[in-house]
Amino acid sequence: MVQKSIIRGFSKFSLEEKLKVVEGFFEDASGVGETLRSFFHGDPNIQKILSELSENTLSNYPLPYNVAPNFLINNTVYMVPMVTEESSVVAAASAAASFWAARGGFKARILGTQKIGQVHFLFSDDHQKLEAASAEIIGFLQKRVAPIAANMVKRGGGITGMEIRNRSQLIENYFQLHLTFETVDAMGANFINSVLEECSRGLGDFFQQKPGFAENAFEPVMSILSNHVPECLVEIKVGCPVDELKNIAPGVSGGEFARRFVLAVEIAEKDIHRAATHNKGIMNGVDAVIIATGNDFRAIEAGAHAFAAKDGRYTSLSHAKVENGQFEFTLTMPMALGTTGGLTRLHPLADLSLKMLGNPSAKELMMIAAAAGMANNFAAVRSLTTTGIQAGHMRMHLPNILTQLGATPAERDKTMTYFRDQTISFQKVEDYLKSIREEG
Repeated sequence: MVQKSIIRGFSKFSLEEKLKVVEGFFEDASGVGETLRSFFHGDPNIQKILSELSENTLSNYPLPYNVAPNFLINNTVYMVPMVTEESSVVAAASAAASFWAARGGFKARILGTQKIGQVHFLFSDDHQKLEAASAEIIGFLQKRVAPIAANMVKRGGGITGMEIRNRSQLIENYFQLHLTFETVDAMGANFINSVLEECSRGLGDFFQQKPGFAENAFEPVMSILSNHVPECLVEIKVGCPVDELKNIAPGVSGGEFARRFVLAVEIAEKDIHRAATHNKGIMNGVDAVIIATGNDFRAIEAGAHAFAAKDGRYTSLSHAKVENGQFEFTLTMPMALGTTGGLTRLHPLADLSLKMLGNPSAKELMMIAAAAGMANNFAAVRSLTTTGIQAGHMRMHLPNILTQLGATPAERDKTMTYFRDQTISFQKVEDYLKSIREEG
């Protein structure tokens, strides 16, 4: 049903009042309130935490909390937590992790941890005067924000760069104050945005106090961090002799598998339609770890896809090659994560996830999440170039189909056995259930 009138002050309503209003949007509201209440956490203290995470919370929306074992990363073995509703993601990650654990595991390194924020502003006076004063402006702003950055500096981070960029070739009189940051183990969003807003105020004060600039020449537009972080990068690799890839699929030699795998990745490098789906497969694994650890998966998604298009053409985040009989698969992507602040310790399961991983640093978590992404990417391309993606996917999806069709425990067992060696589709499962029900 559509909303018939504007609701004033909804966020201030009690939970019961909100539920009553929401029930009015259903043609049949019977059971709506009960369904929403049924997902409350049994511990009122935990429910209080969950309810206060967002606005207008009516209930919780549970997703499966899964683990993928046997991730050997830089000679350390991890049990990796993954929050996802897609069973094939966890199965693929686990299978690929075990495969590569027997071949030396994942080799990861951090290429950079710089995060970015910008003050966007217009400057309608002589641009050359602004550029001539840029060094003085930056010195002024550095002193201005020093108190805000002090605690971060004590932890080994802070502001690592500041420059004024002339972008008037894009928009008339448009400039940026471009800052880079090191936030150590914190996600740093609040820190970065606080610094940027103070810089914006500082710019206004500078131009007011400094003679020689036209009045009202400076117009602040916005101050915000950027999720495009091309200098906050993790690289992860797997590799082995081509001969060790034999029998990865029945009747397929190691050399043939490697050839087809490298070709499939090259297609993703050169065709945007394939690249988008290829990178989505990487993010299947990455996002599941990001959510499990209380990080911002939307920011990581945005950064990954921006990085994939950084050279003006959208391409694959991963690359594969064979040289001198050696197969190598590499993934390089941005990963601005944190292990302190935000939900990382506030959400009970995010805190548990980090403890499961041995309380990693932000750098270590970057490598773990990237390994999950690479594992899913490897498993997907392996399936696509051998048996096809649907066979494994539908096999993992069969329990969901049976639930959807209301199968009894006995019917589930019989159907699972029947389809062990059969091609699976919704229609085939529905037809089989119908046949055994008619027999019974």
